[in-house]
Amino acid sequence: MDMDNEHKALLHLKQMVAEFVSEREWEEFHTPKNLSINIAVEAAELMEIFLWCTTEASLDILETRRADVEDEFADVLIGLVAFANAAQIDIFKAFSHKLKKTKEKYPIEAVRGKSDKYTQYMKLKKESKS
Repeated sequence: MDMDNEHKALLHLKQMVAEFVSEREWEEFHTPKNLSINIAVEAAELMEIFLWCTTEASLDILETRRADVEDEFADVLIGLVAFANAAQIDIFKAFSHKLKKTKEKYPIEAVRGKSDKYTQYMKLKKESKS
């Protein structure tokens, strides 16, 4: 899928969620505070599926409870899209901008195969200059 089609797909998701919200007259409830809380709650429900299992078991759970996982994932996504609508955020633009910043924080040559937070890489970079 090219970038133009990806942007169109995101706009379509925004329109679908906007119509869903409008049909139910929920706009007054869709404030940044309420929607950010909703996103956190839905993300917690997704995490709950994997609570108390090992990393290996999480892969099995993903397959055995795929419908539940997809439903919870979709709830998070719907919340994010509703937030974008309420806050007038261009999803594609915000995503692209943040990914560019993240790429700068985590340069390939410094992080390949590592999972440390970027502050660790910055600390090592400063130490190597000293």
